[in-house]
Amino acid sequence: MKETSLRCLLFLTSVMSNRNQAGLTVSPSSSQFFIKDPVTLSCEEDHSSAGWTVRRNTSRGTRTQCGDWGKAAGSSCNISYMFPWDSGVYWCESREGAASNSISLTVSGGSVILQSPVLPVMEGGDVTLSCRTKTTPPNPPADFYKDGSLIRAEPTGHMTLHHVTSSDEGLYRCSISGHGESPPSWISVTEKPTTSSPPSSSIPPGSTSPLSFPRPPPATLSHHEVVLLAACVGVFLLLLVLLVLLVRRCVHRKAEADVGGTEEDVAYSDLKTLTHPQQPNRKNRVNPAEPDSAAVYSAVRTDHVSYGEVVFRDRKDKIKTRGTATLT
Repeated sequence: MKETSLRCLLFLTSVMSNRNQAGLTVSPSSSQFFIKDPVTLSCEEDHSSAGWTVRRNTSRGTRTQCGDWGKAAGSSCNISYMFPWDSGVYWCESREGAASNSISLTVSGGSVILQSPVLPVMEGGDVTLSCRTKTTPPNPPADFYKDGSLIRAEPTGHMTLHHVTSSDEGLYRCSISGHGESPPSWISVTEKPTTSSPPSSSIPPGSTSPLSFPRPPPATLSHHEVVLLAACVGVFLLLLVLLVLLVRRCVHRKAEADVGGTEEDVAYSDLKTLTHPQQPNRKNRVNPAEPDSAAVYSAVRTDHVSYGEVVFRDRKDKIKTRGTATLT
């Protein structure tokens, strides 16, 4: 009972308090990769990353965890070789079912990729996009596009957007003459936050994504949390019933003690001899052993009946009535 109550207390405390949200990071920091590139995904939290695992939605399955497609190392997941079927949406998920921000990764089977920020960019910051190939020199000339329209050509293969705003959100891609073009990647811009909460997604709901994979589930109560919450409610109701029964028992015992004390107290009335003012002559007495006046006896008890003899005499000292009276 004590262990269950402690678990319930810890669970309710965690539900009522603001839980730390984990954030997913990618190394190297890019949303696009070539085939056979290594990638490390990590769940990072302010205090601890214990209890978080990396999950993903791809063309080969939904909500699959790291052990099915990578090598888990604590709350990190290592992929030694990326392949096109590894393209999808990745996120961190706790044992209780809470989900972190999500990241869209694309594995290109071509020879050109666009290196862009994995996480949303804060409004007012600078963003640098890089166009890469596998076979050519590291900085070939490239053309950059946004939502299908040419922005500009860069001789070094890098383009920097200064002081970005919400109008800079969109699908970006690049092309290198003689090698082809990269897959598109979504760049999201967020307002300066008032709190330090992590972004919910790299692609906002309702926007066109280059990937058609489902987004991760919202952070709702899992089946384990629902069962534990029901158990906590049951324990609370049981403790409440036991408390009510204990109070009623104490009240009943006190009432019995009060009643027992009353029954043991016996009150007796005083026995008095009343003498009439006019005393008759002794010679008129019927029984010399009888007193000069009428004797009145009474007794008061709580659970018994007492009997007494009452004698009435008139003023002429003659027996008028004799009988037995019953007092209850």
